[in-house]
Amino acid sequence: MGVVNLSDAGIDLATLVEAVENGSETEIVIERDGKPAARLVPVEPQAEGPRKIRLGLAAGKYPPMDFEAFQAMDAEIEKMFLGEEE
Repeated sequence: MGVVNLSDAGIDLATLVEAVENGSETEIVIERDGKPAARLVPVEPQAEGPRKIRLGLAAGKYPPMDFEAFQAMDAEIEKMFLGEEE
């Protein structure tokens, strides 16, 4: 584990990140006034594989609506937003 003071970390940040990325350091502690302030660690790789997206969760829950019926609702929705009553 490497320990670096804050001013040196600011100057050599690219080098520190590279050391963590390539595995020569597993963790670098950045100290301020001799006390640990932050930890620089590698990002864990995300798992590869198929995404688990569930499509069609609302299938069958709402009545079918064609484009004309959908457009016909515009006037009703506009009245709701403007606070007008029928």
